Amino acid sequence: MNEIYEKLEGCLKSVRKKTDFVPKVAIVLGSGLGDFANDIKVECEIDYHDIDGFPVSTVPGHAGKFIFGYVEGVPVVCMKGRVHFYEGYPISDVVMPTRLMKMLGAEILFLTNASGGLNSDFSAGDFMLLTDHISCFAPNPLIGANIDELGTRFPDMTHVYDEDLRNIIIDTAKENNIKLQQGVYAQLTGPSFESPAEIRMLRTLGVDAVGMSTVVEAIAANHMGMKICCISCVCNLAAGMTANPLTHDEVQAAANEAAPKFKMLVAKSVAKFGKLLK
Repeated sequence: MNEIYEKLEGCLKSVRKKTDFVPKVAIVLGSGLGDFANDIKVECEIDYHDIDGFPVSTVPGHAGKFIFGYVEGVPVVCMKGRVHFYEGYPISDVVMPTRLMKMLGAEILFLTNASGGLNSDFSAGDFMLLTDHISCFAPNPLIGANIDELGTRFPDMTHVYDEDLRNIIIDTAKENNIKLQQGVYAQLTGPSFESPAEIRMLRTLGVDAVGMSTVVEAIAANHMGMKICCISCVCNLAAGMTANPLTHDEVQAAANEAAPKFKMLVAKSVAKFGKLLK
């Protein structure tokens, strides 16, 4: 058996010893957005430390646990705190939570993150719905022997961010008077913020927002056949676009301020996702 898949199987068995809950939607909460979990009708919580062989979040603002429960009747697993490549984990560990949530039963992956805005029409606190991404900077999580149990060797990436899910989110934002930008996201490795020259490069490539997560998770989920959507909270304008230096505290503060609208947008969108589930 593939070593990565064997590790996944071990994590699955570890979780199933604690709960038999079957989620249909997996939600990943980014920096400063963990309070969304307070609005879930909780059935079970599992700390990452309690899952054999599972990577643990080390970043401030990332609590590090799975929350199983219901959002307006839809069964969800909420990942309160993600694992980043810059924490020193191999890329297979970074995407392990995504793969595990699919193996637990999730059909839809709702990603969120905090990002820096590159589009001059964006402001701090805006939400951006991902229409596509650029994956050139973080290692592709599918490199190595293909895990046939998870998906095909050469998965198509034409429609990573599901159009039906995106339309639901767009309609929900309009109904609740929430400003929603749309654009292309790029993941760099971090943990250093991007240099002004790197930001100029990304803008030339057509990138609207940049961060340190999400793309590798989307690739792994797409490989497994999940429907994917993502909202990015633009917490600041990127390096060189203002005279201000960038800090993680600034990112968290902006994310915290945007959190009430974010929680509403995610919850109401997830409730509508139910009609797409099997």
